[in-house]
Amino acid sequence: MSATDGGTAGWRGGTVWLTGLPSAGKSTVAAGLAARLSAEGHRVQVLDGDEVRAALSPDLGYSKADRDTSVRRVGFLARLLAQHGVTVLAPVIAPYAESRAAVRDQHAAHGVGYLEVHVATPVENCAARDVKGLYARQAAGEISGLTGADAPYEAPVDPDLRLHTQHNTIDESVRQVRALLAARGL
Repeated sequence: MSATDGGTAGWRGGTVWLTGLPSAGKSTVAAGLAARLSAEGHRVQVLDGDEVRAALSPDLGYSKADRDTSVRRVGFLARLLAQHGVTVLAPVIAPYAESRAAVRDQHAAHGVGYLEVHVATPVENCAARDVKGLYARQAAGEISGLTGADAPYEAPVDPDLRLHTQHNTIDESVRQVRALLAARGL
């Protein structure tokens, strides 16, 4: 699928970028979707934001510039894999619209499919889940700069799909993303 053909030609590799707050369910949805796509025989790779950051960007902090650099690095890697026919699932917070747009533009410039999925879980639900204990640590004053708590998150204005994981099971969320991919030819 090229970035501009509307998906009618079939998916030949592309990136599904899952953005949202910490503990929104991005990685969980990506893992479920990866399992489903793999079982269907598709080439798939999850590029988890935390894992890729640790491997490719351990030198970066959490300033806006550092976050943008990290997002662009993940986007570059996603695009390279997608150009080789891999469906890349990138669960990455990516708090700034500008850096997400740069990743989308990079994909489009190379004719690589890109879909943005906003995992739109409210901060209250994310804090209740607190998978990594980040919200509790931020509330205790142990950390600062937590996206959605004391650092900004610019929610996508017009994503390809908006998931409300507080109302859906993981399977329902995976089915919604899978349906979007089916509509684009995968």
